[in-house]
Amino acid sequence: MQKFKKIAFWCLVGFAIIQFIPVDKVNKPVNQSKNFVNVKKTPPKVVGLLKNACYDCHSDETVYPKYAYIAPFSWSIKSHVNDGRKYLNFSVWETYNNDLKHKMLTRAIEMVDNKMMPMPAYIIYHEEANLSTNERRLLNVYFQEVLDSKKY
Repeated sequence: MQKFKKIAFWCLVGFAIIQFIPVDKVNKPVNQSKNFVNVKKTPPKVVGLLKNACYDCHSDETVYPKYAYIAPFSWSIKSHVNDGRKYLNFSVWETYNNDLKHKMLTRAIEMVDNKMMPMPAYIIYHEEANLSTNERRLLNVYFQEVLDSKKY
């Protein structure tokens, strides 16, 4: 029993110490003239879906939940956000070349269609991101329209 108390004590000390390891959760300023929804004059319904299901990881407009301030969850969440922004960042849409925009939209359609995005783990804590079949279809139809227009 004494050994268990020591292990529990040192685990708590370790947990307390890791809370002091900072994680940068400051979003970059968003230039609205480069933001996907403004540039493409996206319909309000699609904007709502993008903001609820995509923008926390795929933009510089991330809204961090309360649990994102507790290590080690904060590390995992920041890693997911960094990865999401690396693959597609709607906030800097106009900085991408046309080939990259085409690939990103094509990949987005595939990911939404196959229910790989939003990530299942994200949906657990963000009910509004749990897209219905019709909402997924609406997003994909919109992305396909942008692709077909060739005006990325």
